[in-house]
Amino acid sequence: MATKIRLQRGGRKNYAFYSIVIADVRAPRDGKFIEKIGTYNPNTNPATVDLKFDRALYWVEVGAQPTDTARNILKGEGVYLMKHLRGGVKKGAFDEATAQSKFDAWKQDRQKGLDAVREKESRAKKDALDKELEAEKKINSEIAKKVAEKKAAIVAAQAEQVAEETTPVAEEVSTEA
Repeated sequence: MATKIRLQRGGRKNYAFYSIVIADVRAPRDGKFIEKIGTYNPNTNPATVDLKFDRALYWVEVGAQPTDTARNILKGEGVYLMKHLRGGVKKGAFDEATAQSKFDAWKQDRQKGLDAVREKESRAKKDALDKELEAEKKINSEIAKKVAEKKAAIVAAQAEQVAEETTPVAEEVSTEA
């Protein structure tokens, strides 16, 4: 039986979420599958992949053919690198410990890159929030300035009105005397 590693779509409209499954070649995309080996969420930055590494490696080694997207996901998770390293161990190029150390070094380097992407994303969000806050403060200061001018105009008008009311009274008092 020919098997394929493929994505099975889930999630709601405009928010796709995929299961990474092993299925018969003849099975429909969202139909019957043999085994679920992980999930893939392309909606996050970077995309989130939760993979049963050992099972994915097993299926790749027994000849399951991945789709293009599934192959890219498996390469990103290091399944093909580990397959390559295990091939080197079988041929006697190096031992299992060396293969594992090479894989661990690759995994750490990849994790640093993902952390850098996440840090850049969070910094960009923080900068956007800071700019938005500054713009809001500027608008609020302009509004406060307009309100202060209106209050000053009202106080000046009231003072002028009080001055007009007191001036004729003072003139009447001086003419009567």
